[in-house]
Amino acid sequence: MTDEALDAVERNMVKLRRGMSRQRLGRAAIRDHNLPVDVQVLHVVDVVDEGPDGPGQEMSVGLVAARLGVDASRGSRIVAEAVKAGYVRRVASQEDGRRIHLELTPAGRSVVEATRRTRQEHFAKAMRDWTDAERAEFARLLARFVHAYEG
Repeated sequence: MTDEALDAVERNMVKLRRGMSRQRLGRAAIRDHNLPVDVQVLHVVDVVDEGPDGPGQEMSVGLVAARLGVDASRGSRIVAEAVKAGYVRRVASQEDGRRIHLELTPAGRSVVEATRRTRQEHFAKAMRDWTDAERAEFARLLARFVHAYEG
């Protein structure tokens, strides 16, 4: 990659991160669908919907905290808020009955669906002038970038 291209990627990723850190899409979903949910709870619901990292794993409070980049006590508090709001439930592990894992409730699934619709509407608007081929290529390259970056 040329220095110019790398510089452009870096600058645009910073802009994207700033936009995401303002939680614009989460707030838009809450507003557009009149969701009675806090943005932090919305993040928990998203993470639980994403599922565990691999087969045989279960969603735990620790995994939610790690994905949200918060400490374990903060993770526990916001998971408790999501449980209290009725979007997430704690379930005994199939592997070890002493452990608890998290899963979405039907209300949580409704929140996920509404949030996805809002995000997809915003992304579609941003790419409205793109061809189908450009959208497909962007999706492929973005997935490749995220995979390499996380790896």
